[in-house]
Amino acid sequence: MCRDCGCSITDNNSHEHKHEHNHEHHHHTNPAIEDKKTVEVITKILDANDKQAESNRKHFDKYGILAVNLMSSPGAGKTTLLEKTVEILGNETKIGVIEGDLETNRDAERIKAKGVPAYQITTGQACHLDAFMVHDGIHHMPLEELDIVFVENVGNLVCPASYDIGTHINVVLLSVPEGDDKPAKYPVMFKSADLMLITKIDLLPYFDFDVKKAIEEARTLNPKMDVIQISTKTGEGLDKWINYLKLKLSLRN
Repeated sequence: MCRDCGCSITDNNSHEHKHEHNHEHHHHTNPAIEDKKTVEVITKILDANDKQAESNRKHFDKYGILAVNLMSSPGAGKTTLLEKTVEILGNETKIGVIEGDLETNRDAERIKAKGVPAYQITTGQACHLDAFMVHDGIHHMPLEELDIVFVENVGNLVCPASYDIGTHINVVLLSVPEGDDKPAKYPVMFKSADLMLITKIDLLPYFDFDVKKAIEEARTLNPKMDVIQISTKTGEGLDKWINYLKLKLSLRN
């Protein structure tokens, strides 16, 4: 996983290795010192990221753009949601998309096929976008022509929540097949969200998913969180999602 967000750090940083001859070498370090150094490095990274995130927001603010960060586990329906959003809202609102994935340009190509500008960021091993990556994406967007910029983050319910990328709204998607326990298991993600979209609700008859439980656990973590239930397959709830975006956009102007 990525080296800078701390997700690759374990409690045991000591190691040993063996040779063919019968003895072992032990590398003795002071765990307290090593842990302190690790915290200092991560703090510096996050501080630099936060400064760049604020700069990104100023870029969006300069053009009156609403910037929306979409986060979820892989397969929760972010790209399909964007396609439907463009289909419904695209005629009256100018949309741009910055895509984040470990590899391939497939999601960006799907969005471009809908007639809107999209820029793909491939992160390699990084499990999230950061503000510097998004800054690069911003400079590939025709900001003067746009009203909303969506940033589709890397599919991951952990690391993206720790990184401010300079958007105005954080949206987390929770799909029915994932299970209703995800807010309790991944609290940082749901604490950071302004809106939770429960997606693929057309599958509720086929999965043991308690909508009430998922909402209650999410709002225990984040009482101010808005919740919308949607299905991109049947169209249920999409009107509420579109109205939510229109409201947030009107507040920008």
